[in-house]
Amino acid sequence: MTLRVAAIVDLAAIMDLERRSFPTDAWSEQTMGTELTSAHNHYLVDEEDGRVVGYGGVRALPGGADADIQTIALDESFRGRGRGRALLRALITEAVARGAKELFLEVRSDNPVAEALYASEGFAELGRRPRYYQPDDVDAVVMRLDLRAWDARRENPAGEGDA
Repeated sequence: MTLRVAAIVDLAAIMDLERRSFPTDAWSEQTMGTELTSAHNHYLVDEEDGRVVGYGGVRALPGGADADIQTIALDESFRGRGRGRALLRALITEAVARGAKELFLEVRSDNPVAEALYASEGFAELGRRPRYYQPDDVDAVVMRLDLRAWDARRENPAGEGDA
C-alpha cells in the first residue's frame, strides 16, 4: 500500500474507480478535476503495483475551523484490509494539520460498512438528509468528528498518563 498526493495525471484512474464505486451518482470528470486542483483540497491516492486502487479527499481551508471529507473510494477487491481506514486517517491528519477543529462527512445510509468505519474513528451522527443521493432516493447520514479529541486519542491511545 502506497498513499501519495493525487495529481491531475491520476484523473483517468480516479474516474474509472469513481464510476465503478458510485455507478448511479458518480461525479463528473470536470468536477473531479476541479477537486484535485483546488488549493483548498487535499486528495490522496492509494496505489498497488502502480495502479490506483483507492482515493479520497478532504476540503480544509487553512485556518478554517471546520473541514469536510469530500469523497473516499476503494476498489472492491482491496476492501477489508485496513486500506480505507489508512486513507481516512491520512485525510483526518491533514485536516488537523490545516487547523480544523471539526470534520464533517455524508455517507449513504445503505452503506453500513462505511458508516461503521467512520463511527470507529469517532465520527458521530448529527442527522440525516432524506433522499440526498439521487437517483436512488437514499438518505445521507451526516457525521461529525471532533478533531481535537481524535488527535488527543492518537497521541495518547491507551490513556497513558490519565488520572
